[in-house]
Amino acid sequence: MMSVWNRSLTARFVAVMLLALAVSQGISFLLFTDEMGGVLLRTAKAEFLSRSASVAQVLETTPAAVQQDILQASGTSYTRFWVTPSFPSDVESWRREAKQRLAEPLPTLANLAGSETGGRETAAAPPPSPALAPQPVSTAGGTTAPSNGAPYTTWLDLPAHAWPLSRAAKFMYWGDTTGLGLAVQLKDGSWLNSAFSKKMANSMWTTRSLISLAVTAIVLSLCAVFIARTMTKPMRRLAAAAEALGRGESVAPLEEKGPDDLRHTAVAFNLMQSRLQRFVEDRTRMLAAIGHDLRTPITSLRLRAEFVADDETREKMLDTLDELRAMTEATLAFSREQATEEVTRNVDLTALVGSLCDDLVEIGYEVACAEGPKISYRCRPDALKRAVRNLVENAVRYGERARVTLRTTPQAIEIVIEDDGPGIPPEIAEKVFEPFFRLERSRNRETGGIGLGLSISRNMVRHHGGDITLANTGHGLRATISLPHAALAGPEAKGPVRASRRSGLPIGARTPAE
Repeated sequence: MMSVWNRSLTARFVAVMLLALAVSQGISFLLFTDEMGGVLLRTAKAEFLSRSASVAQVLETTPAAVQQDILQASGTSYTRFWVTPSFPSDVESWRREAKQRLAEPLPTLANLAGSETGGRETAAAPPPSPALAPQPVSTAGGTTAPSNGAPYTTWLDLPAHAWPLSRAAKFMYWGDTTGLGLAVQLKDGSWLNSAFSKKMANSMWTTRSLISLAVTAIVLSLCAVFIARTMTKPMRRLAAAAEALGRGESVAPLEEKGPDDLRHTAVAFNLMQSRLQRFVEDRTRMLAAIGHDLRTPITSLRLRAEFVADDETREKMLDTLDELRAMTEATLAFSREQATEEVTRNVDLTALVGSLCDDLVEIGYEVACAEGPKISYRCRPDALKRAVRNLVENAVRYGERARVTLRTTPQAIEIVIEDDGPGIPPEIAEKVFEPFFRLERSRNRETGGIGLGLSISRNMVRHHGGDITLANTGHGLRATISLPHAALAGPEAKGPVRASRRSGLPIGARTPAE
């Protein structure tokens, strides 16, 4: 779950939307539950007082013989009525009688008919319902009161204006906040007693509300996915363009449209790309100009050196001029490499490296290439092949032989070249990549080279978004080319292009820069 959260902006957007929905519904639930409880209690109380007033009026206008039938017929599943000759001042006795009457089943038509003929048929009273049992709340003074604070140990005066009849009555809460009691004196001096007890179901989590909440969550999730996808699509295009630009590919300018933030980002990227390209072109042009302009004075100095009478001095001067000419030619070759834009395409990387090793074996190099699975990779094949070739030839030259292996790790694709040479001091593992740096200090260019080979190789690999590292193994040197997975051929790429005899790509000839 955390992996999805960390990797997907859409997942975060959906989660935030659903969290907002849950918080808003939770707050609404708390407010609604509290308000609904008060509304239900007020409604129940108004209905109870109205029914009690109606029963009192009916009793006062009917003969005493049918009053009992009226009381029984007026009862409901949560309301009972009965008449006492005097005011029920003993609250505890009244509560016990109210509970008993509420626990009795309602009379049927047969019961009512039997009572008219003097008979009495009653069903067995079931045990009291838990909802009817009193739930007192203890107060600091030892008295018991319902949760709203009104004591039920005494009757409360109910003024005439507070209920339908024009006479005062006695009222109290009992059992809990849903237990109501009323006593009102009739015209003949007797007292009508009314008891009400009903468990209020004030939960808002009904089937309909749950379905509505689920539909709302689904609709919000779909809207969040659509919005997130719309927002991240330009960002994905920008990321792909930045990755391609980092590998040295030519990237078409991004479309400068959409919201201001995204449009400004696209404009900034396009400006950055044009400035980088102009900088590289200016630097390459400068190097080419310097290398070209040095040819004339070098040729002039060589001609003059030929007229030096001292043979030893003349030979030293000519060697120095030859070295200077080789460095100039290497600089020109390096600038030509920078100016040439090779097309990026998909190749079989395993076949490309294998064909290179086969070619080197044919010209007498001791090179072994381990077999591996096919790796389809998007790159500039000639440039990458030249970088690998430089490292393999260095391994054979300084380490007698080269062993080449391709492997895939979770972080990158690695091309590993190992030799059996003396290795290099760890403190100069980075310095050897500097232009014109030579580990072999002799003046012999056949053994030491110019010092641009590793620099060119790393430059080419870094244009692919990768890097080259060197490490001593204890019995030789290991050079590792790491290429990012981001350059892997996607499903939309066309079929791989073969390299050399296996891939159909030409072997690039070495230049003096190597």
